[in-house]
Amino acid sequence: MTELALPTAGATQSLLRLMTWLSPAFPVGAFAYSAGLENAAAEGRLRDGEGLADWTRLSITSGPAWNDAVLLAESYRRFEEPEKLAELAELAAALAGSAERYRETRLVGEAFLEAAGAWPHPALDSLLADAPYPVAVGVVAAANGVELSAALAAYLHAVASQAVSAGIRLSLCGQRQGVAILAGLESLIAGAAEKASHSTIDALGSSAFLAEISSLRHETQTARLFRS
Repeated sequence: MTELALPTAGATQSLLRLMTWLSPAFPVGAFAYSAGLENAAAEGRLRDGEGLADWTRLSITSGPAWNDAVLLAESYRRFEEPEKLAELAELAAALAGSAERYRETRLVGEAFLEAAGAWPHPALDSLLADAPYPVAVGVVAAANGVELSAALAAYLHAVASQAVSAGIRLSLCGQRQGVAILAGLESLIAGAAEKASHSTIDALGSSAFLAEISSLRHETQTARLFRS
């Protein structure tokens, strides 16, 4: 499927907006979640930076992050179709593999839309207030004329950055190794973003079973730093 020829805001402006929206400083509370990493570390399934890199790589290519990218792309293309967006929001929520994952995508999406109100657009008025995070990002990016592949790359990089940040706090790696992990993921992220930009919802699917199980097990974990 070809990308829609949407009006662009200009390369520099688009870059600045993506840097703002997907910055750790953007008030969505993403720092509070680990996507199951905390449980995997606590139970010894992840022990070091190499394991963290593998975990993040799998999420992007065939796990939750990949599904998010597909949903973001489809929401981007349908940003002026309220009924379709409602269906996508419902689908995104249904794909959440645990109660924590469900709350995360809803709460972060809600916070994202609230903060993104600083860039008003009529399309945002038709979205549910608690639209899942990838749906919200897709609509906001399209409404602002940001190129789809750039939005996908920035989103996936933010996912990887959050995983590395969580890994550092969980003592899986240090800051230098964390930066090296992100550097090593650049080509993977670029390729996944390009692939997702031409995807349809038929491309949805995850084989990251350990991440899903860890997310479920985290719900009953007593000592925790993260909400997921």
